[in-house]
Amino acid sequence: MTAAVLRALHHDRTPGDPLVLPGPWDAASARVFAEAGFPALATPSAGVAASLGYADGEVPAAEMFAAVARIVRAVPADVPVTADVEAGYGLPPKELVERLLESGAVGCNLEDSADGVLVEAERQADRLAAVREAAGGALFVNARVDTYVHGAHGGPSPAPGAEAETETVHRALLYVAAGADCVYPIMAPAEVLPRLAAAVPGPLNALARPDGPGPRRLGELGATRITFGPGFQRRAMAAVRGFADELLA
Repeated sequence: MTAAVLRALHHDRTPGDPLVLPGPWDAASARVFAEAGFPALATPSAGVAASLGYADGEVPAAEMFAAVARIVRAVPADVPVTADVEAGYGLPPKELVERLLESGAVGCNLEDSADGVLVEAERQADRLAAVREAAGGALFVNARVDTYVHGAHGGPSPAPGAEAETETVHRALLYVAAGADCVYPIMAPAEVLPRLAAAVPGPLNALARPDGPGPRRLGELGATRITFGPGFQRRAMAAVRGFADELLA
């Protein structure tokens, strides 16, 4: 499967009909989602980390790429897989692209924070441009914007709403100009999605959370693509815990 197919799935969407990408954390869950009929899948780094016995952000690069490769192999060839590779594990852009393509992934998430602090926006844009140059059209690049997680100016806590929104738009425009195919303002409140969608050219990724609007409503608010982070992996583990408690009882 090619990045062009994944790219095409993000375009010509109607409001209320966003691209819904469930997040498999291993080969078995990937097969379930593919058999259910989802046209593409997006791995969550936190869910994969949990399946491998690591905390989020602590998976060695080699183990993450191997896990992505197992997920890709588990699904039909016509189901594209995009991989969350966090901030890129410190790999040079060319090597990062090579390892992603070797895994079989045709897309990636790249976040703009490290160790809980935002990377300077222009520096991140330069990195995204280098990834795009190395990949050409072979990877769909989803640029994650962490302003609603780490603060608009790299501080330890989220910024006030207006400040975060302004910085999010600033970063998103830089990232799109650098070649990002999609922008992912993770944890952005639902009420700001219409303004972000109006300000940023190209697809917008929204995170669906258990306590928030569902995918259809997020699409109506301006999101093109819906992902779930480690939400499904955590729900699955909660079900397993329920089985365990029943056995113990």
